[in-house]
This record gives sequence, structure tokens and C-alpha cells, in this order.
Amino acid sequence: MNDDHDSSLPDGVDLQALSAFVDGELSDAERERIATLLAAHPQAAARVAAWRAQKAALQVLCGAPQDDARRAPGGQAAEAARRTDDADEPTVIVLRPRTPWWRRAGIAACWLAAGAGLTLALGPLAPRLTGGAWNGLGAQAPSFAERADVAYAVYTPERRHPVEVAASEEEHLISWLSKRLNRSLSVPSLQEYGYSLVGGRLLPGEAGPAAQFMYENRAGARLTLYVTGTARDETAFRLLRDGNRRTFYWISDGMGYALSGPIAEGKLRSIAVDVCSALGGKPEAWQ
Repeated sequence: MNDDHDSSLPDGVDLQALSAFVDGELSDAERERIATLLAAHPQAAARVAAWRAQKAALQVLCGAPQDDARRAPGGQAAEAARRTDDADEPTVIVLRPRTPWWRRAGIAACWLAAGAGLTLALGPLAPRLTGGAWNGLGAQAPSFAERADVAYAVYTPERRHPVEVAASEEEHLISWLSKRLNRSLSVPSLQEYGYSLVGGRLLPGEAGPAAQFMYENRAGARLTLYVTGTARDETAFRLLRDGNRRTFYWISDGMGYALSGPIAEGKLRSIAVDVCSALGGKPEAWQ
């Protein structure tokens, strides 16, 4: 398969590179390069997010083994790619056999075809497969919510470089991002929910810079809070679903906020309400 001239891909990235990125088969430097490019190309990043969601759905449907380490054909160990903090939330096991690139490309094509069929049965996969984003009621989500969802999909799998500035430099992180967004920012604590701040990074937004703050619990599950300026004007919580990820987003005082994570919808909504309150919003008026 050769899609080097696909206009939806950033320069220097092809389907082979995206497939290897999803499978975690790139060097640290190459993975970081592609992650940076994807952050500036939402359409290509959406494709990566769709592949990951489809892979997760197929593995859950097929009953992937729950062992943390299992030898796969080709000599490479299978590894757990993502864990969640609730027993009722799926654990995704990613098998990474050493196979030729052309076989991986064929497998990727099969994932896409299978994902199209699964869309009929699994509504949450529809947003990325159809190029849109939905809040569960059929309304299209604003661009910043889609960007927050894509940023979550791109950066939370990173183990060595998930953030630009670590939580150990929280004061600098807040000062830096506040200056770039031209808005005084604060980082709400999620300790009562078992999540600690990992750090944050600067991202390109729809009409200016955006900030992403990342949290992690003791099991390694991650949440992200995305913050950016927006000209939209609405005062209500909305939900964006994509695969096993959920994003609650809202707008307050000219700023768009989005809390993303693969945890139960009710729990994520409770956290989002507390985050909104901590940031000066009034979620009690929206419920």
C-alpha cells in the first residue's frame, strides 16, 4: 500500500509510518517527530485515533488475553498498552509481532474495513470514521473538543515524553502557558480522585495556542484537561465519545475546556463538574 501523496497526511509521514506509530514500532526520536506533526494536523491525527479505537474494539470483541507479558510469533513480547482504574473498564492488550511492513499495511486495511462494519454496532466509533464528532445527541462538537480528543489520543500513550514541562516545575508550567494563552491559568487538583499532575504542554488551537494538562493515577490511567480561547458562546456540559474515550467539554468566560479520559461516563462527568467549579465556572446552573 502506498499513500505517500495523500493530502490528509503531513509532509514526511505516510501510512506505513502511521501504522508503525500506532503499533509502537518507531524509535523514540521518530515517534516524537510524528507526534509533533500530528498535533498540527488534526485530520491525520484523527486517522491515528480511529485506528487505535478500532484495534481496541477488535481486541475486546475477540477476548484479548489479560497477561501483561506473552510471547508473540516473531520473538517480541506482548505488552499491556493501556490500563484503567475501574474494574468495569476494558484493559487493552496490544500484540506487537515482528512482521514485514507490507503485512502490517494489509492488517491496517483490515482494521479499517472491520471498523466500518463495527460502526453499525458500536456507535462510539462513528465520529472518526465519518470525519465528524458527536456529543451523543447528534449535535456536532466544536473544534476545540475534537482537538482535545485527538491530543489525548496522541500524547497519553507516550511513556517517556508525555509532557513538555513536568509537574515538578508546576509554577513555571502555569506561568509559561498563561503567558502563551494570554490568560491567567490554574491547574485544578484531582488528588481526591486518585490522579496526580504529570505536567503539561503547549498545543496549536483552532485560532491560537492551547494548553494540555495531563494527570495519572497509580494504575497508570491518564486524564487530560485541554484549555483554549474560543469565540463560541454556550453554557452547558456536552459529551464527545470516541471509542472507549469520553470528553466532557464546556465554555466559560471566553475559554473552552475539555476533560478527556477512558473512564466511566458518570465518574468523568463528576470530575468535570468539580474541575469547572475550581476554574470559576458555575456547573450547578447547567445541570
